[in-house]
Amino acid sequence: MINEAVIGLHLIWMLVVAAIVVVPFWRICIRVGYPGALGLLIVVPLVNLVFLYVLAFSRWPSER
Repeated sequence: MINEAVIGLHLIWMLVVAAIVVVPFWRICIRVGYPGALGLLIVVPLVNLVFLYVLAFSRWPSER
């Protein structure tokens, strides 16, 4: 019974943290010219590192 409550709180905490991380990356993707949904890739391990490199080294609208 206690374990189920702990698992539920842990799940809620993970969703809150994911939302806090995804929202800024969603906005960054839109500003760079990518679809905002690509911001969801930031929560996938290893894919997030590749995604950060793509964002860092791609041409931004201010450079065009």
